[in-house]
Amino acid sequence: MIIVISFIQVISKCFIWVVVVNSLLSYFLQPFHPIREALDKVIEPLLRPIRKVIKPVNGIDFSPLVLILLVYLVEFLFTQLLLVFVL
Repeated sequence: MIIVISFIQVISKCFIWVVVVNSLLSYFLQPFHPIREALDKVIEPLLRPIRKVIKPVNGIDFSPLVLILLVYLVEFLFTQLLLVFVL
């Protein structure tokens, strides 16, 4: 079970890094760059509902930050739930 918990933690950390990289690349690369398009296909479906609820403030989009917090929350809940079954 510990392997499953470690796997969930690694996947969530990798996904968080993908969100961060996508956010940073949005400042430097054109929207139609192949790397940006590939990352947007993964990230954009998850950001879109958040953007409907949280609008940009003075041109700053906080939806990636909210997505990162949600990923941390889901990771925490899954790992705690699995730890309950282990102990």
